[in-house]
Order: sequence, then C-alpha cells, then structure tokens
Amino acid sequence: MATMTAAEIDQQLATLDGWTRAGEAIRKQYTFQDFPEAVLFVSALVPSAEAADHHPDIEIHYKRVTLTYTTHSEGGVTAKDFEGARAADDIAAQVPHLSEFGDG
Repeated sequence: MATMTAAEIDQQLATLDGWTRAGEAIRKQYTFQDFPEAVLFVSALVPSAEAADHHPDIEIHYKRVTLTYTTHSEGGVTAKDFEGARAADDIAAQVPHLSEFGDG
C-alpha cells in the first residue's frame, strides 16, 4: 500500500473532525467523562483494529485518549490509517456513558 502525498492527506483530513497531521502520522485526542469511559473506548477499538490488522498508538491520560495512526511498514500515512480513524470516530460516538448504567 502506497503512502499518501501531503495533499492527499490534507484532503482526507478535511473529511474528518478533529484529526490532524503529526509528521508521518495522523492524530486525534478524544475526551470522555472519566477514566473508565476512556478505557471502555480503548477496549472497544480492539475488534476493528484486530480485524484490519492495523493498530493505532494509544495514549491514555485520565479521561483523554490520543490515537495516532501511521502505517509503520510503509513509513507513512496510507489509506489504512484513514480507515482506522473513521472506525475510531464511529466507536467513540457509540461509547455508552457509564453514568447511564449507574456506574458514573
């Protein structure tokens, strides 16, 4: 899979909310209600990342989760990274607030 040009990356970033270019990667920070909800989001990423055999770098800082996608084997950003970004946004939108279950 070929790496994308800067123009192609910028074009794809314009279709996503909150994602930015970070060197040879794309990145977004999500903010949740609390730490358990942030961890729930990260756990919910696992099935799609495993199915795609493409995994983001993940940083968790209390209720903030930062995802960074790059295709290490290609040395830069590819279409796989944008597929992962879209999947992450879809998952983030579906993370149930723990307070809805009486836990928050």
